[in-house]
Amino acid sequence: MMEVVRLNELEIGEKGKITRIRNRGEISRRIRDMGVVPGTLVEVETKATLGDPIEIKVKGYHLTLRGHEAADVEVERIQGVK
Repeated sequence: MMEVVRLNELEIGEKGKITRIRNRGEISRRIRDMGVVPGTLVEVETKATLGDPIEIKVKGYHLTLRGHEAADVEVERIQGVK
């Protein structure tokens, strides 16, 4: 069984598959418009010193999310892939 965590909990280099976006407001719509939708694979590229913001790679491009935005995205951690 895959471990489901929030996107901001993945370490640099880890990959995950988006399962759910918890926020239903304007932020959720903006995130979805940028391609962060359930079923999509993401990889954490970098994190700022205190973990906010984080940069992810999604659908071949780089995207920066604030910590609270990434916390609203649930992902299945892909084990053994860094």
